[in-house]
Amino acid sequence: MQLGSYRIALCALILLIASSTTASAQKPRINRPVSAIPTNVLLRIMRAEDERRWDKDLASLLTDKSAQVRKRAALAAGRIGDERAVPALVELLRKDREDDVRQMAAFALGEIESALAADALIEAARADQVSYVRARALEALGKIAAALPPADEARRQAIGQIVLDALTTERQAIVTASGVANLEVELLGLTAALRARPKDAGKVLALYLSSVDWRVRADALNALARLRLKDGNGEARKMVVDHSNPIVRANAARVLGATEDKQAFDALLDRALHDEDLRVRVSAIRALGSLKDERALEPLLLRGRALLTYKRTVPPRIGIGSEQNELLEIAVTVGRTMQGTENRLAFDWLRNLRVATKATAPEVELALARSSPKLYLSEEKTRLLNDAFFSAQGWRVLSSVMQGFGELAKVNPGRDEERKKAEDAIAHAICLKWKETGGGCGTVDKGVPDGLTAYAAFKPSDLDQLLRKQLELGYHSWGPSPGPKGIYAVPDEHMGYTMPKDVIIRSTAAELLGNLPPSPENTKALAAALPIAFHDEMNDAALAILDALAKQKSAAANDAIKTALDSSDHLIRRRAAALLKANGAGDFSNRIGKVQTRNTQADYRRAIARIGKHVTATVVTSKGSFVIEFLPEDAPLTADNFIKLARKGFFNGQTIPRVVPNFVIQAGDPRGDTNGGPGYSIRCEINEVPYERAAVGMALSGKDTGGSQWFVTHSPQPHLDGGYTVFGRVIRGMDVVDRIARGDIIRRVIVNEKN
Repeated sequence: MQLGSYRIALCALILLIASSTTASAQKPRINRPVSAIPTNVLLRIMRAEDERRWDKDLASLLTDKSAQVRKRAALAAGRIGDERAVPALVELLRKDREDDVRQMAAFALGEIESALAADALIEAARADQVSYVRARALEALGKIAAALPPADEARRQAIGQIVLDALTTERQAIVTASGVANLEVELLGLTAALRARPKDAGKVLALYLSSVDWRVRADALNALARLRLKDGNGEARKMVVDHSNPIVRANAARVLGATEDKQAFDALLDRALHDEDLRVRVSAIRALGSLKDERALEPLLLRGRALLTYKRTVPPRIGIGSEQNELLEIAVTVGRTMQGTENRLAFDWLRNLRVATKATAPEVELALARSSPKLYLSEEKTRLLNDAFFSAQGWRVLSSVMQGFGELAKVNPGRDEERKKAEDAIAHAICLKWKETGGGCGTVDKGVPDGLTAYAAFKPSDLDQLLRKQLELGYHSWGPSPGPKGIYAVPDEHMGYTMPKDVIIRSTAAELLGNLPPSPENTKALAAALPIAFHDEMNDAALAILDALAKQKSAAANDAIKTALDSSDHLIRRRAAALLKANGAGDFSNRIGKVQTRNTQADYRRAIARIGKHVTATVVTSKGSFVIEFLPEDAPLTADNFIKLARKGFFNGQTIPRVVPNFVIQAGDPRGDTNGGPGYSIRCEINEVPYERAAVGMALSGKDTGGSQWFVTHSPQPHLDGGYTVFGRVIRGMDVVDRIARGDIIRRVIVNEKN
């Protein structure tokens, strides 16, 4: 199948979903034919796209005689994101003879997010006779509205009203004329309304709760939950209990929690304790946490004890399986429900859970700190003063406890003795004041960022001084310049080299400095740290320093930002130009240039050669195996990047650092703290494949920041559509994915390519 219209793909998807709604339902493989675009033309398009280069050559392909070429070139223009492509794409949207090309033009305009395209998209959304073109126009309008600055609020509301009008018209046509629903318009329109956030959206979104299609209901509930709108609460109370589809029940629970619906307590508690689907249970548990009704405490503790006892009957299975995911959700809700109550039964259960998770779960530490700040401080201060504890247990314990201590700043806001003890304990644990306390520093670097954030939460008087020290060069190394490529070392008077601190420590320090009032001292420290950050293998510190400099609002800070325009990193140049423009320091967009891509002609050809082939990867984990099928036509270079990393053994032995039940599992981080990568970034390949259950996507911290981290969705996530690259889907083993918990291990990844 070519990069087909959303209409065809979505209808096929709905038929597949309708055939089975169980957690273990699998989707059959869809064979894709070899691309109809000549290889030499596709190479031109892919290179321009990869280099983020909009030029006359790519523009000429928008008028090619082949519809496939025009469509693929339009997608490339959207991915590149250059506003100069808007007029040509508008021309395609209005006049191309092929509807499939027109809908792709609309999709591409949404990716560029330029208000210059709004009028043409509004015209298509209102009057186009082709439903999937109209749907893509609505989707694009939602993206454009979401990207508008606060000063354009009136424009955002006007676009949002266009989306609501289209949704109202669509629903009225079905009700009054017994017409057939245009699922493309409904689903993409609902997500567009979520992004645009128009006033009175709730009344329109609630209309879709009466749809006969479960997915429409689920997406309407998703929008209501994310916008915290109460208009559908009456229906949500019914659906959370009696709807046959677990995604609908889970999303109904999310609505009731987001709107703090007190009337839903009994229904939510029932689902939290008894629903057969984990996704529904965790959504109901979270909703109860929002209600903060103490009646939930005893039954949740009983449930928690039962799960914890079950896990402890077969040592060492504690913390393995989906039970850990559910237990951590219960811990969060218990902490919120019993906040400040000093409930000893709950506190003791949380301490048992801490043992079960080996003290590495921040959810448990936060719950303990919320429930009894005084008791938590008295227990933890002793642990924090014992450096040997942290050297034995590792940075995850330090990170978790630091988050717990940071919570004390929120639940105990007074400047009293307890607060001072917490500040001092944090400062000692992360070696902020190790000289003053007379000791050395044995802290693992990866635990320090959470410590800095926790310390900043107390707003100590010396915060800016201590943060500036974290930007300085760190430890001394004897002998010749160490290290892996990209490590920056400065010769010093001791016949050795001084090395920079961990990149995430410096990134966190810069971010926190940016949140403080501007000062010449902060500007000087940030400017001095920037050249060092340019040499990092990862660009996190450089980007954070640039953001912090921009908040200084001074000529000296802007001058420092201008030095980033000479960076070899496209993301750094792009960020610098955007910040300078926002600060009124000039338009330097002509300095951004193209990406100096790592990919060669051979890389492009290898990626193209996979189109039409069945390429899979078996991911072997400590919970079992699951199989990913790649989408080499929709995201050829992203798939190729994953395959290359897998064949090098990059993922082997890695810990899965993030699991959010009923959302995603996330993997591919060599650091294990969700901050790691392969040492380079790849460009996004945003496509029209929706984020259904089992979609495999590339994790990002902003556009074009992907590298090695990827995720699998537990359930449909329409708000991710068109924002993160989908490059595969799990075709076998979703039951394994559902069981994975944070801390599980990827043993190996085995790639299999067939002709």
